[in-house]
Amino acid sequence: MSQLAIFTAPKPFTNPHIRTIQRNAIRSWKALGDTVEVWLVGDEDGVAQTAEEFGVGYIPDVQRNSSGTPRIDSIFNMVREKSSAPYMCYVNADILLFPDLLQTLERVRSNFERFLLIGQRWDTSITTELVINPGWHTEFIPRIMETAVLHTAVGSDYFVFPRDEYKDIPAFAVGRAGWDNWMIYKGRVEQIAVIDATSAITVIHQNHDFSHFPDGKIHRLQPESVENLDLAGGRHTVFTLYDANYKINNEKVPRIRLNRWKLMREISIFPSVTLHWPWLARITYVLFNPRRAARDWRQDGERRRAAKEALNEKRSESN
Repeated sequence: MSQLAIFTAPKPFTNPHIRTIQRNAIRSWKALGDTVEVWLVGDEDGVAQTAEEFGVGYIPDVQRNSSGTPRIDSIFNMVREKSSAPYMCYVNADILLFPDLLQTLERVRSNFERFLLIGQRWDTSITTELVINPGWHTEFIPRIMETAVLHTAVGSDYFVFPRDEYKDIPAFAVGRAGWDNWMIYKGRVEQIAVIDATSAITVIHQNHDFSHFPDGKIHRLQPESVENLDLAGGRHTVFTLYDANYKINNEKVPRIRLNRWKLMREISIFPSVTLHWPWLARITYVLFNPRRAARDWRQDGERRRAAKEALNEKRSESN
């Protein structure tokens, strides 16, 4: 029986570079062994063929939002229906994974019943298909780390959790900003162990451009990112790795100690994670982040106007 279901919603395989890095990623997941099953979700160009070629699970009929983008809630729920694995791992389709993921999962599940494993990634440029054989990572990781750059802690590319968690996800658009932050927020609200596994799990992101978006802009500038934020409940739900309450350190998983910054942050999110009062959480967010709140208000307004204009253009084209 599989212990872990790794799943993703790939981009179309039409762009040669995107095709290469997605194939690299899927093959790295397959190399983790028989205790892992892999699922590709969505009917974008090339997904069905790739699933058949690699012998992995395929789920085509994902629900989509009004813009035609696959929905996170549908992706998670459909994999949960198809797989019986006790643990699930959503990962972006350009991410390479290695055996330390399974080793860390084994360690964590022996100490926590409810948890969310997250961590920072390493960014690097890969333009060719990798040779992925048993033990390939022992030489690959040291070599790639010579030039790889640790990404900031504001975005998350993978989430590992027990299958009974995250059953009530909003209809977020995949590949847009906001939903990954909500995953951390939801974990803290549900009082589960949100664990920063950066030091234990090696996650390598293969760099790419954003030409797969219609305007070529990064995901956080897309109008659907504002929709994701609205579905999440607002800016007070934007949590990051800094909001984890546990951190793996030398094979132990202690609770993160409070320094001055962490204490202030915990006070500011107290209405969300403990009182469960969204209205007070919104007020607290503005009080603790006045400049950021003003900036966010301006940016969100611009993106909402852009989204409205895009929708009007789409309607005009259809008429």
